[in-house]
Amino acid sequence: QVQLAESGGGLVQAGGSLRLSCASSGSAFRPMGWYRQAPGKQRELVAAISRGGSMTNYADSVKGRFTISRDNAKNTVYLQMNSLKPEDTAVYYCAADFDYSNILTGRSNYWGQGTQVTVSS
Repeated sequence: QVQLAESGGGLVQAGGSLRLSCASSGSAFRPMGWYRQAPGKQRELVAAISRGGSMTNYADSVKGRFTISRDNAKNTVYLQMNSLKPEDTAVYYCAADFDYSNILTGRSNYWGQGTQVTVSS
């Protein structure tokens, strides 16, 4: 019923910036977020945002560097990533659910296919 499509990943040097986009099918507002997974590591929450955008959460490792936002008119959520570090290298996945707590706990019912972010030193 809900499909998510990520875009905007790529290769960037340390200190650079990227903006990821997640386009959602349909027009329903819902909590959404971004997760990432590097080879050999567990999936981790990067950022989450409520339906109206008034509430956000960030992993400690990205606070002050990443910003999550949404444009509900376009059914799109963004992740602006600044001051990128090599440890940010991972596949980034967009997540959506009808319950904000499911975003925070990784129990989202809907996931995108992922977009690769590679940060070189």
